[in-house]
Amino acid sequence: MDILLKSIFVGLPKTVGNKEAADLMDREWTSAIFKEPVQGPIFVGKTKINGDCQGDLEHHGGPEKAVLGYSLDNYTYWQGELGYTQIIPGGMGENFSMANIDEESIAIGDTFQIGETVVQVSQPRQPCWKPARRFKIKNLALLMQNTGKTGWYFRVLQEGVVEEGQTFTLVDRLYPQWTISKCNQILHGKEQNFAEMRELAHCELLAPGMRDTLEKRVEKGEAPDIRSRVFGPNE
Repeated sequence: MDILLKSIFVGLPKTVGNKEAADLMDREWTSAIFKEPVQGPIFVGKTKINGDCQGDLEHHGGPEKAVLGYSLDNYTYWQGELGYTQIIPGGMGENFSMANIDEESIAIGDTFQIGETVVQVSQPRQPCWKPARRFKIKNLALLMQNTGKTGWYFRVLQEGVVEEGQTFTLVDRLYPQWTISKCNQILHGKEQNFAEMRELAHCELLAPGMRDTLEKRVEKGEAPDIRSRVFGPNE
């Protein structure tokens, strides 16, 4: 089946919540996760899609995280298997909602042409506390991580215009062994496989920041403390 660009989403940082709320999940916070669907053609640049922005430029955005992709099938899982019917396409903050592709079938370095634009998979998304805050599900980041339904980032090799309904044409696939699912297993598996981490860190098309992260984990020989990422100010 053709890989389909089902929907495109963009958004600017937005502040919601109440500073004085008793429940931490209701406290004031700022994020660009609240994205809206785009109608018609839109330009994809080297660091972002027109009209899009990130609220946390330290952990999001830039040339290695220019576009966030997410599988449409994942929403079927969240809604059906877990009963989270409020989680609908666009809800995870993605830019590209993609049909007929998922974390098990897309890999680091996969290069696609869509319209006049060429994008390349750079790394898996490492889910943080913000989707959890949005949907009031405290352990949502852990669920995303543990199920492997994280999404992935694209770097943009050739800027251009895209439009919903277009199909992705696979141009090149250099590292089919490094699927996003496999990367997530290495990053988040209960057992630390340092040999695989070292091997993945040597993948030249993996985002440099993630390569550095893996190399440091191998050097330290221990798993990172993930609580600040997955729970953050929600606890």
